[in-house]
Amino acid sequence: MLGLTLALTSCGDVMDEITSLVLDRNLSPINLEARVQDRTNVKLSWTAVNGATGYIIEQYDNDSLSFDGKTASATYTISADEVPYTITGLEGETDYSFRVMSVTAGDESRNSKWSEVYAKTGTEQIIYALGENDVKARAVTIKWPAGQSAEHIVVTDAAGNIVVDHAITAEEIAAGEATITGLTPETTYTAKMLRASGKTRGTVSFTTAIELAENDILVKAGDDIATAIADAPAGARLVVMPGTYTVTDADGVVAAGAVDINKSLTIKGLRQNDHPVIKGRFTISGGSDIMFDQVTLDGTGTSGDQAIVFKAEGEYNSLSVTNSEVKNYTKGFYYINVAANVKTITIDNNVISNIECNGGDFFDCRTGAIQNLVITNNTIYNSCAARDFIRYDDASAKFAGVAPVITVDHNTLDGVSSQADGSKRLLYIRFAGNSTTFTNNIVTNTAANFSNQSKTNEATFKGNYYFNAPNLLPGGINGKFFDASGIVADPAYKDAANGDFTVGNEDIAFAKAGAPRWIK
Repeated sequence: MLGLTLALTSCGDVMDEITSLVLDRNLSPINLEARVQDRTNVKLSWTAVNGATGYIIEQYDNDSLSFDGKTASATYTISADEVPYTITGLEGETDYSFRVMSVTAGDESRNSKWSEVYAKTGTEQIIYALGENDVKARAVTIKWPAGQSAEHIVVTDAAGNIVVDHAITAEEIAAGEATITGLTPETTYTAKMLRASGKTRGTVSFTTAIELAENDILVKAGDDIATAIADAPAGARLVVMPGTYTVTDADGVVAAGAVDINKSLTIKGLRQNDHPVIKGRFTISGGSDIMFDQVTLDGTGTSGDQAIVFKAEGEYNSLSVTNSEVKNYTKGFYYINVAANVKTITIDNNVISNIECNGGDFFDCRTGAIQNLVITNNTIYNSCAARDFIRYDDASAKFAGVAPVITVDHNTLDGVSSQADGSKRLLYIRFAGNSTTFTNNIVTNTAANFSNQSKTNEATFKGNYYFNAPNLLPGGINGKFFDASGIVADPAYKDAANGDFTVGNEDIAFAKAGAPRWIK
């Protein structure tokens, strides 16, 4: 028997190698994924099925993968080369289930079983961006595509309290426009357009315009800005109309010189989207609170020093630069080289560019103290190539009890501290007791490290994206610490060379990293 078995084994034909497999029906799509895009579109993708000539997609509204007893609300038949497939025009804030079947043309018997996936759409946005003339001191005009319907517009304040609940009329739907009144000047609101079901059709946030108050001083185009600053009483607000204002130098020569601020003062542009351009620099020698808001500070033709320089020691409550543009300064943004103790410096929602940092660092504090440094929502580019981004030297011996807190959040930083040898630092912070959070930023095109200083405490990192910034990540050179949670991804800026940092990478846009103005 053993011999017979061996003989049968050795004499039989060798089985042919299997190189293909033909099944009675197509395989079901695998790796099926649904990704929400542009709020109300769903992009469906899956691995191509060998032998399938096309696919059938069924859509189920207000469903979370149950399918039971329901009829598809829509069916899409597509060819094999249409994958991935995007379904557009869905309702916002709605659960959708999709199932996909692979098919072969002309042979239904080969239809696969269904593969299933779920998605929930985002909040609709049919409200147009607000123009300068849409926002008044006590009213706002909301606009959307004519004929698109909704039930009402609810306006809430910063605390979430309902200020106005406006019922939308048929005439307003036909016109695509409604004016909401009863608001307060210079107040931030959110307007939400809602369906009868309570689902959102659009949302827009805005700050109402200025209504001149008793202590406001209106500065008109052609006025001398330096004289207006010198003559203003402490605590006043200069409301500056659109135009170009040049600070003359000490000899009265028409050149961009420096003007001293020695009292609490606010310099605010009249309009949110048409800023006055102030060509000149500012020194600070007194006052508790100094604010620049809705202005353009332009260093063209100045002495080559920083935009803002603290000249006198003492106690200061706050310096803030918000909603502005700062450009064309030589040495840096601010400079503190006196024993000034500033409780808070806030740099928020600005576009900052072409600050060379020749002879100084970008945010530069040498012998003073900043208790809270807040750098948020800014776009900073074409600046500080060969110097450090935040420099904060150790003057702690002069300021007992000060432990600096530095917050760097939701900024877009391109080409900052980009010197090729990787020796420059984003966080050159040596003041004793320092703590830094570095979160939700996009950092591109830099050779910088975070810090190589023993006195710089390790920052707290979260939600940051990096591209062409190797020394900020594990494995980089020169750094004391790195962002182990950082994600490497090209933000695919729309036109960075011309200052348009609109994010084209859908993952980064979905995460809402970087300066909010560039997330569309």
